[in-house]
Amino acid sequence: MFTGFATKTFTLKSGVRIHARVGGSGPALLLMHGHPQSHVMWHRVAPQLAERFTVVASDLRGYGDSSRPDPGENCVAYSKRVMAQDMVELMQGLGHDTFFVGAHDRGARVAHRLALDHPERVHRLFLLDIAPTLGMYEGTTQAFATAYWHWFFFIQPAPLPERLIESDPAAFLRDHMGRRHGGLAVFAPEAMAEYARCIALPGAASAICNDYRASAGIDLEHDRADRDQGRKLTIPLKVLWGRHGAVGRCFDVLSMWRDVSEAEVSGHDVDCGHYLAEEAPETVLREMLGFFEGQR
Repeated sequence: MFTGFATKTFTLKSGVRIHARVGGSGPALLLMHGHPQSHVMWHRVAPQLAERFTVVASDLRGYGDSSRPDPGENCVAYSKRVMAQDMVELMQGLGHDTFFVGAHDRGARVAHRLALDHPERVHRLFLLDIAPTLGMYEGTTQAFATAYWHWFFFIQPAPLPERLIESDPAAFLRDHMGRRHGGLAVFAPEAMAEYARCIALPGAASAICNDYRASAGIDLEHDRADRDQGRKLTIPLKVLWGRHGAVGRCFDVLSMWRDVSEAEVSGHDVDCGHYLAEEAPETVLREMLGFFEGQR
């Protein structure tokens, strides 16, 4: 799925190992995935992006073939601030002090924090199917809680959610992904096999839950501190979301991003569900190239 890409594992100062695929040439572009996936979710757009960019498709800590560290107090090891620092170190280790960012779902939450904490690193920010975390929690309705039940399931104290996921990881994966718009037919069999392999790895369920626990705890503390201090995004942002997904149905996506940004914010919905890069890769590729290429 990533012909011509090299597989690399980078060890951070913390000892955490980050796994990535690297390919292409040109300006650096960091791609980050969502839950319950890995860097493989970019397989339908990464080869074409690599014709114009040096593409780094990374597994976030806790996912894919990256490390699954202990969470620490308040799940700080899975805070988006720490996960964003991972990506800064990864890109520096690969020789890229500045870069473009494309991210989906959980990776897009890391990207939001990366652009806030390290604005000098990021040229432009391209996000898929999210609104700001704090705004989503504070604007939760019954419709959103029903659609995004996992946000509230994963944050329950260990080991309840871990035990239920670990009882049949492949079934959990199929049910979670298959019940969204398009079902399982939108995913390549090779990609699904990778997602199933990774979610069954030791510690995967705990890492997933700790990622979400951090988002419902320490990440909100960081977001509220930003709001209190008037800190906003200063980097141009484009966001796409699935027309048939819960984010666009439950939230005014562009308005919410404009509330947390001082820079240009643009975007629109796409005729698909949550997994845009796999359901509508041609649209994602066209929009990414148009957004990034004029700003080299």
